This record gives sequence, C-alpha cells and structure tokens, in this order.
Amino acid sequence: MDATVPESTEPSVQDLKAVALVGNPNTGKTTLFNGLTGLFQRVGNYPGVTVERKMGRMRLSNGASVDLVDLPGTYSLAAHSPDEMIVADVLLGQQEGEKPIGAVVAIVDASNLQRHLYLVSQVVELGLPTVIALNMTDIAEARGIQVDVERLSAQIGLPVVPVCASRKQGLDALREALARAVDADAPAQVRSIPQFPEPLSAAVQDVARKVQAHSGRSEKAAELEAFRAVIDEGGYAEQRLITELGESFASYLQEARSRFPQDGSLRTVESDARYAWVREVVLGCVTRPDQLQTTPSDRIDRVLTHKVFGTLIFVAIMGLVFQAIYTWSGPLMDWIDGVFGWLGNWAGAAMPEGALRSLVVDGVIAGAGGVVIFLPQIAILFLFISILEDCGYMARAAFLMDSLLTRCGLSGKSFIPMLSSFACAVPGIMATRTIEDRRDRFTTILVAPLMSCSARLPVYTIFIGAFIPETRLLGGWVGLQGFTLLGMYALGIFVAIPVAWVLKKTLFRSEPAPFILEFPSYKLPDFRTVGLRVYLSSWAFIERAGTIILAATVVMWALAYFPRPSETIARYDAQEQEIREMVSGEVLEGQLAEMEAQKASELMEASFLARAGHWIEPAVRPLGWDWRIGMATIASFPAREVIVATLGTIFSLDGDADESSGGLREALRSATWPDGRPLFNVPVALSVMVFFALCAQCVSTLAVIRREMGSWWWALFTFSYMTGLAYLGAFVIYQAGMALGWGG
Repeated sequence: MDATVPESTEPSVQDLKAVALVGNPNTGKTTLFNGLTGLFQRVGNYPGVTVERKMGRMRLSNGASVDLVDLPGTYSLAAHSPDEMIVADVLLGQQEGEKPIGAVVAIVDASNLQRHLYLVSQVVELGLPTVIALNMTDIAEARGIQVDVERLSAQIGLPVVPVCASRKQGLDALREALARAVDADAPAQVRSIPQFPEPLSAAVQDVARKVQAHSGRSEKAAELEAFRAVIDEGGYAEQRLITELGESFASYLQEARSRFPQDGSLRTVESDARYAWVREVVLGCVTRPDQLQTTPSDRIDRVLTHKVFGTLIFVAIMGLVFQAIYTWSGPLMDWIDGVFGWLGNWAGAAMPEGALRSLVVDGVIAGAGGVVIFLPQIAILFLFISILEDCGYMARAAFLMDSLLTRCGLSGKSFIPMLSSFACAVPGIMATRTIEDRRDRFTTILVAPLMSCSARLPVYTIFIGAFIPETRLLGGWVGLQGFTLLGMYALGIFVAIPVAWVLKKTLFRSEPAPFILEFPSYKLPDFRTVGLRVYLSSWAFIERAGTIILAATVVMWALAYFPRPSETIARYDAQEQEIREMVSGEVLEGQLAEMEAQKASELMEASFLARAGHWIEPAVRPLGWDWRIGMATIASFPAREVIVATLGTIFSLDGDADESSGGLREALRSATWPDGRPLFNVPVALSVMVFFALCAQCVSTLAVIRREMGSWWWALFTFSYMTGLAYLGAFVIYQAGMALGWGG
C-alpha cells in the first residue's frame, strides 16, 4: 500500500505521461524531485521487490501535468542485483505496474561532469526524449569550474538546463525544456552515441535477435538487455535471461562473447568507449583552473574525515542522535501514551462491562496506541538522518565506519541503522534504505533487532531491581546492577557480529563489493526536503506496519480473554456483593481492587493463552521457567514490554503494574513452584533477561521487516533464528548459573 499525500485531481492518473528522473547518488536528485513535485508525491515499493518507488505529480510550463518517477540512484545501467535492474526495467517499460516512460530527466553534477555523463551515455541509447539537468552549478563555480552550457547542449544534441536544486534555481527553465521534450513528435536526436568495436556489436545483435524471438521483448529492449548480458558476465541481465530462456542460452551467450577477442574484460571495452564519447562531447565545454580551488568543504573534511578527530566528532554526533531518539522522544511518547490511556478510560466508562468493552479498550485502542507511540522515535530518527544526508555529512560517517564493519561483511552505511536500533528497531530498519547494496541492506535488517531497544529496558529494570544485589565492584566504582544492565546491552552487539558474518557467508554470499562513495559538498540542508521526508517516512510506517500490529494485538487480546468460565464470574460477582454489604469507604475500594486483581488472574489462568503456557512448560523448564513465565513470554509477542503488565496480572496485582512497581518485585520474589521452591532466583532472572535481549518479541519489528524485505518469509526467518538464539542463550546462562551456585 502506498503512503500518499493528497494530490491534484486533474487530469486522471491514467492519462498522464510518465517522466523518469535518473542520476548518480549524491547529485541532488531527491532535492530536485521534491522541488518539482512538492507535496504531490506517493511513496511505496515496486511490486515483488523491496526497492522504494517514488512518484510525484509535476506541472510543466505549458500547464500540462506529468508523473515524475524518481528512480534509485545508480552509477550505471549495468546491474548485478534485482534492485539495480529496476532502473533499466522502468526505462525500458518492462517493470510491472509502471506505465511506459515518455521522457527522461538526467541529473548530473556540474563539478564532476565527465564522470556523471557516463550514465547519460547509456540513457541516450534508449532513444527516449531526454533533458539534462546540470545541477550544483554553484559548487562548480566555487571550485573555479566553468561550463559552456550552450556548447555542451549542441555537442550532445540534447537540451542542457543549469539548475541549483537546493536553491530552486532553474526549475522553471527545466519545466519548459521538459514540456518541449514531452510534446515532441519524435525524440531528440543526439549528435552521436558511444561506438563499440564491430565484432562486439555484431555479437550483441545476434543475442538480441534470439532474446526478442523467444521472450516477446521489443526490439530496443531486447537489444539493450542483450548488450548488458554480453558485457556483464554473471550480472543480473544474464541470470534473468538464462532463467527465462533456459540453460542453453548460457552456452549461446558464452559462444557470442568468444567471437570478440580482447586483452581485458568486456566491461573495460565498454567503459573505454563510453569515456571516449564523454571526452568528445565535453571537448571545449569545460574550463578548469590549473589548480582547483580549495573549497570550504575540503577544509572541513580535513577535520571530519581525520582518523582521530573525525572519529571523535562522529561519536559525539552519534551520541546526540542516540540521545535524541532515546530521551527527547520520551515526553512525546508519554503524551501519546496518556492520550490513548485517557481514550481507553473514556471508552471503558461509556460502555458496559463485557467482551466488547475489553475488545475496544484492551484490543483496538491499546493496539492503536502501540503503533502511534513509535512515531516520535521514527520522526526524530528521520529528522537527523535527513539533515545529515542533506548537509553532506552522512557519506563521511559511512567512510569512517567502513573499516570496522567490513570485518563482519558489512559496510559503513550499516552503522546508522544499527545505532538507531538501540532506541527502536523499527526506525533502525527503515533507516537501512540509505544502503544501496541489497545484500548489505538485508544483512543489516536481519541483525538490527539484536540491538537492545528501549522496549527491553522495562524487562531489565524489573528483574535487575528484584534479583540482582546492589553489590559494588572495582572498589565501589561500579555497581553489579549497572554492570548487569551494561552486559545486557553489550550482548546484542557481540551476538550481531558473528550473525552478520554468517549471513554474509551463506544467504547473502557475494564477492565483496567495492565501497564506492562520493563526498558531496557541504551545504545547508533544505528544510522543506527534510520536513517532507520526515512526514512521508512517518506516514509510511503508520500505513505499512500499523494494520499488522493492530491485528496481532487484537489476536493476542482474544487469546488472553477467552474463554470466560461462567462459574468463576458468578463466584466473584457473589463475593463482590458480600464485600459491598459488609464494608464501605476506602476499605471497600481497597478490597474491591484486590478482588478484581484476583479475578483477572484466575480468568487469565483459564484462558487459551494460559493453556498455551501449560503446553510449552516442558520446553521452558530447562530455562528455569514455569508455565506462568512461558505464558507471559507468549503474551509479549506484540511488544516485549508487555511482559511486565502480564506478570502483574498473573501474580494478582494491578494489570497496570510497571517496572517501578515495588509490589510486582515483591510478588516475583514470593512466587513459588508447587513444591514450595522459589520460582525466581538470580539464574532465572538472568535467563529471562537474556531471552528478551536476543528474541524477536516485537510484531512491529517483524511487520517492518516484511515490508522492507518484501516477504513474510524473512520475518519468519528473523523470528525463528532470534528465538533459537534466545533459547540457547537463556539455557546456557541458567544452567551455568545453577552449576555455579547462584541459585541460592
């Protein structure tokens, strides 16, 4: 489902032409897209894949409207993953659910013109009307670089429009050029296209004829995909055609390659031809000083990318981000919690007691609150990410962390999502959208939930406070309780490293991709772009994950509420009547509250959830748990922190008991097995905490994993592997603790 901002109603979407926006990463493409479309844009995923799909409505200079499709940033149309192939598929009209592209806007960086025209050399081969947006002209001028726009346009044979997207300069001229391109009866004729050796071109034509004959592709699509299949040995185009046409096509493709003798790889032949074309079209168009001027960005980078000072500044910035997500969101989350609490109380007072009231209050309202309460963290996270990206710092952060994360198979771009997951895995997983490499992104998504999020803190707090003694260590400098809390947070990090390494060696195995990173120049962030991204990301979370989370909460409510033994209810109704006849005032209120707690506990013990707890008791006994702990663990599937309130209900306390509740701590200390042995001790408490440190007891996280990775299979995989790790960790810590005599 798309996250949609209200858009114009004229004309119908089906009648609009589609224009593709393509360019390298860090060229200001998103800023230009936002400048051209404003609020009239939609965000979702392409069908069947996890690549984000952004489309916006823009009005041209002649009053016509077109759909502008913001394609993923790419350095080339050569694809080695399905994600990268999206760009080529959309441009060729082969992407499911996407209308044919009528024109292209190719955005290039004026300060790095030759390198960025490499992608343009591939786009012009598509034969589509194309307009080149020459962005970052202000940065080029600051470096002393002058571009003769008119001469460049004449030599390429395409309109070239200088723009400064961050300042919204040149957008009207771009709309005018695009209006002419869209209305043209025939596509603009480029002066030339890259020329390749004749034997290579002949081999590509032979492969293209075979592809067209057996696949039904258009002549142009078959030719371009055949070219990529011949050039990119092992690439996605070759893999897809082999899947479609059979293994015999692989032999045919290899035979076609063998007709062209070359000293190096075919990719080198392609790059040499394309850069020769680039040099030809820019000849005499670019004037550079003998020595490029040192810009403010260069001077700032001497500090921010320094091995020592840069790292210290990076740690400080990340500390600020972490503190903001973890602490600044607190008042807003408390306010949201209070609003939904008031809503629940109001609905409860307005409705008669029964299943419907419980469904509305404990299921629907509590479930909706469980979704909305994450919004402050998500909004704050994307606020910082958007500011850091838009000002140019995010690329430097990835550079600083790359050498560390490379050792476990990830790249520096994985750091921000993993750090963010200490506050909440939901925004952390959504932050992986900044990782271009599909395998790195998926690996990061799968290990991010291992970071101890804020939802685990109530679990740690109640069990550390109840069972870990206030012993002082290291001469009184360190408390055992604080050390235990630190250990719980460190556990996720230490486990995530080998898990990421294993995932990169198995499910996401691939040759290490070169860490290609372009440092954009520093600039003040465009707060309109920042605000738009925060809004769209927050709305996307509500729309994508909200329904799933709410459904899971309602299901869990039903399991905990039903069945309702009539004899139990009748017995407590009679008991309530007796109490009301015998006492009054504050004593009456106190006894009624105690009776209601006992009633809730007994009814829960008769529920389907309690039966499930009894059913799994043999499996959790090796962890030191009984059916009550097992039931509380099942009940906390929607959210880990639910275990605290569930334990309060189980042990006949107020269901609103929290981690600071002294009564709950005392009830846990007093709980016993049927033979009178204490149910909880230090090994059991550690066992519960380790389990919750490593498990996937969070339907919000699983829902977002499903949305970001495109399949419930990955959500199930995450739940399974994390639950397995959690069980193993809890088993080891309990058995070791008992063997060491920590059980008292």
